[in-house]
Amino acid sequence: MDTMTENDYLIAWGLYAFAALGCLLVWMRITRWMWRWLREPLRLLVAVLLFSPTIIDPVKEKVAPAIAITTLDLAFKVGNNAWRAISDLFMYGMIAFGVYLVFVAIRFPIERASRARKERAEAARTAARADEPDDDQPFGGAGDDRYGRPPVPSNPQRMRVEPRL
Repeated sequence: MDTMTENDYLIAWGLYAFAALGCLLVWMRITRWMWRWLREPLRLLVAVLLFSPTIIDPVKEKVAPAIAITTLDLAFKVGNNAWRAISDLFMYGMIAFGVYLVFVAIRFPIERASRARKERAEAARTAARADEPDDDQPFGGAGDDRYGRPPVPSNPQRMRVEPRL
């Protein structure tokens, strides 16, 4: 006797999606210290494990989380959907990692060019600093212009010296 209505089915999926999203957020927090090329595939793997559905009743088109069906079938020998759930997990994982590899293949040259551009800008900044004359007066000359030359006084009695800040 099937007492689960369509509304109950949607509520169960909603609760599962909310809990799985919470688990994924905790996993992202746990893996944030890792090196990026390790962290991103691990996060993708957990997302695939949590959000991959598998068919449990082909007649009624009912699906359930593949990881839950696999665990229940293997641990308690409840049904015979374990191999289907494992193959669904494997298929979704291959698709997700294929898309991720395409994303990485696009991102890698862009980041490499950006890194080279930043290094060139830093080298130009360093070279510009090296070309500037050394200032042996820590606060600059009192009336020096922006090139470090003292001003030519038009009237030496009226020349006023103010400190630079």
